[in-house]
Amino acid sequence: MSNLVLYRKYRPQTFGEIIGQEHVVKTLSNALASGKVSHAYLFSGPRGSGKTTIARVMAKSLNCSNRKAGDFEPCNKCSSCLEIGEGRSMDLIEIDAASHRGIEEMKELINGIQFSPSKSQYKVFIIDECHQLSKEAANALLKTLEEPPAHAVFILATTELHKMISTILSRCQRFDFRKLTVAEIVRRLELVLEKEKAKVEKPALEMIAINSSGSIRDAESLLGQVLTFEDSSGSKQEIKAEKVKELLGLVEINLISKFAGFLFEKKVMEAINYLNEINESGYDLQEFTKGLINYLRQALIIRFSGDSATEGGNPIVSGLTKEELEKLKKRAIIFKEEELKNILNLFMDAENKMKYASIPQLPLELAIIETIGPKE
Repeated sequence: MSNLVLYRKYRPQTFGEIIGQEHVVKTLSNALASGKVSHAYLFSGPRGSGKTTIARVMAKSLNCSNRKAGDFEPCNKCSSCLEIGEGRSMDLIEIDAASHRGIEEMKELINGIQFSPSKSQYKVFIIDECHQLSKEAANALLKTLEEPPAHAVFILATTELHKMISTILSRCQRFDFRKLTVAEIVRRLELVLEKEKAKVEKPALEMIAINSSGSIRDAESLLGQVLTFEDSSGSKQEIKAEKVKELLGLVEINLISKFAGFLFEKKVMEAINYLNEINESGYDLQEFTKGLINYLRQALIIRFSGDSATEGGNPIVSGLTKEELEKLKKRAIIFKEEELKNILNLFMDAENKMKYASIPQLPLELAIIETIGPKE
């Protein structure tokens, strides 16, 4: 277990351990408890949102020999649960459609469906990235979904729902997964740290969560990177936010805030000079621009909705200290809503152009001039 990455080492083994996706967990739990299980499910949503994890817990619950009527959690002790947990169950078939997308692979799968489970009640088929199945393979799967044997349960997972054929969609119970909030990811990381017997301060965890783009898997990978460095250094002290910034190459919010200040104060040369200072200091300009766009987006939200954007634990505006938030509120009223939208579009265009620019900061400099430069 020691050589496993964190997201595999501490993958949730029960519905109760899953953080986020409450609507999915609640519906599936009720279906298991009442015995009203469908023959086909479709999980759609962004990567790292828990689709495969919930599919495996579902498979475990379906075949748990100790689960009593009215229960929904797997026992994680019977032979079926242990085999699924260790990835050696003959009655759980996982297929990556990205690498097994052809008609021959699907025919092989369909032929195997007709055989009864080796020891469990159900044969569960998890097909990941199912949108990548070829047209012929998808049609073959469709035929099986129309007339499945009673012992077969299909769980399809996709990150690109729009690429799925409508006839398959109509034969599945569909669940839409969402990106996780910063608070949910932080809660999950705290549980992992408790098991790892490691300490990372809350602001550092929030930084990791913000930079994981709503993906639990990405967040746990970043945390693993931080913990690995600390293990190699021999330090057992609490890991600070400054160390996380240094290790992950993250751009400080203070840098973004100071640069944005020049934009809001309409100081062209100061903004350009500061941008070049940031570049010469070795910061990743692409990461800087991504952070700036998020900062300007939050300014637009505050400009549009006022205090309601930050009240009641609203996750739309997050990742800022109380002082930075107050500063942003004051800045947000300098530009009109239409002006802020135009500024956002300018820097989003600049972000795209930076990938191909011979001088990386040039698109940003042009965006600065267009935003606050003198007009004819």
